[in-house]
Amino acid sequence: MKLIFLGAAQTVTGSCFLLQANNKNILIDCGMFQGTSHEENLNFEPWPFDVTSIDYLLLTHAHIDHSGKIPKLCKDGFKGKIYCTRATADLCAIMLPDSGYIQESEAEWKNRKRKRAGKALIEPLYTYQDALKSLEFFEPIAYHEVVNLRGNITIKFSDAGHMLGSSILEIWVNENNEETKLVFTGDLGNHDIPILKDPERIYSADYLIMESTYGNRIHKERENKARKLLNIIEETIKKGGNVIIPSFAVGRTQEIIYELFKHNEVDEDDVNFLNSVPVYVDSPLAISATEVFRNSLDCYDDEARYYIKNGDNPLDFPTLAFTRTPEESKSLNEDKEPKIIISASGMCEAGRIKHHLKHNLWRDDSTILFVGYQAPGTLGRRILYGAKKVKILGEEISINARIENIEGYSGHADQEGLLNWLKKFTKLPKKVFIVHGEPEAQETLAKLLKKQLNLDTAIPERGDNYELTLHKAIPQKPFGELKENFLRLQLLAQVDALSEELYFLSRSLNKEVLNSKEDEELMFIKAKIEDVYNQIEHINKIINNKAI
Repeated sequence: MKLIFLGAAQTVTGSCFLLQANNKNILIDCGMFQGTSHEENLNFEPWPFDVTSIDYLLLTHAHIDHSGKIPKLCKDGFKGKIYCTRATADLCAIMLPDSGYIQESEAEWKNRKRKRAGKALIEPLYTYQDALKSLEFFEPIAYHEVVNLRGNITIKFSDAGHMLGSSILEIWVNENNEETKLVFTGDLGNHDIPILKDPERIYSADYLIMESTYGNRIHKERENKARKLLNIIEETIKKGGNVIIPSFAVGRTQEIIYELFKHNEVDEDDVNFLNSVPVYVDSPLAISATEVFRNSLDCYDDEARYYIKNGDNPLDFPTLAFTRTPEESKSLNEDKEPKIIISASGMCEAGRIKHHLKHNLWRDDSTILFVGYQAPGTLGRRILYGAKKVKILGEEISINARIENIEGYSGHADQEGLLNWLKKFTKLPKKVFIVHGEPEAQETLAKLLKKQLNLDTAIPERGDNYELTLHKAIPQKPFGELKENFLRLQLLAQVDALSEELYFLSRSLNKEVLNSKEDEELMFIKAKIEDVYNQIEHINKIINNKAI
């Protein structure tokens, strides 16, 4: 039996693992690489395997970094079955076509530039229609349903508590009269995420493939995040401004709706102001996802079920409205009454949120409230980290609005959550493969697993290949040319990170120079930093022009 790491290896996105056992080829997840242009270009690489040889795809959940290349896989010849939970299949039915539409739009935009430059036109990664066709391969199964695959392989999904339908995957492989058990955490959730059940307990594994997104962090503000949310809303509404919440369409938006529902009917003086504040969800994908949430009651935790039992809908309240059409969306910015607008995309890179930022960033009475991670290089990151002006839809906008961030909202377990989940094993794994994290998070988690549980760990690179037996994991020759491409990507990512650090350092020094104009040494340092920054930006421009 072999396990090959094709994505989410020393990075967060692109989850994809290939398990070869008993002449069967099984993919676990098939996600898109997201982030910088260098990372996204990996999605266009040729498959490192024969697509027609893949017998099964086991999907842990619907997030695009786990599911986003499924339409391309099917377009390129996959004929097997895709197993996942019912809620995951329902979410993929809206998320994958939406992704296909985005792929077509991005290809159209790039082709306009390529045509002007006299370059050959490109095809989208896949289309809306490709995504629709891929849905025919889905075979939803229930949590805890044991499914026997061909080749003496058995699988079972348990609730990961990360998002609706998310799963921990258990795989039993009978090979040479020995049974070996693999466990893939998928994305492991927090305890007490609104609506969702807590991550389920797993008792044993021979090999554990474990996510590490927050392997070096403890979530702050978890206990008081709702109070902070309400305080920010109240203070902004009293000033006559709008609260603009960039939010991921699936999961985070529904969590915010649920928080507002819980406090909408409370009769305390400090929160009942919500009764008169209109709340708009302005994202077609978020609206469709909310419908899937409403129809997936079997995934709800006890608190959410309690509301349902009492006749309440925890994803609805009197002042909540959904804006479906572009005209309805535009009218929100013509209405001068204070309001809450929840819109996608969560990192402000696309979607209707851009229009709301354009109309509110310049207002000193409005608040932009971030409730999710802002990746380097994104518009959300620049706003959150103190930019004074940003360009949105071709127009330079001054930032006068209040900028807030609540860190307590996260669908991923933090360091304590990851450790506590693993400590409940009654039979610890022989080896833990740490994936789905940045290098610092992975290394920190690996050290803690060794120190606290004396576990043997590995942090695979893309292309790493292991032979797994019941007794040990044996490294094999790297798979294809993935390793060389991965090293190149790491170098480009470091250039991006250095560029961003220098940008913010330069802005910080601007303030210092303004306060001490006669400090020649400070001005010299600032000039040198700007010179290095410009050189790095020049390198980036050359690389990106080649990629377009």
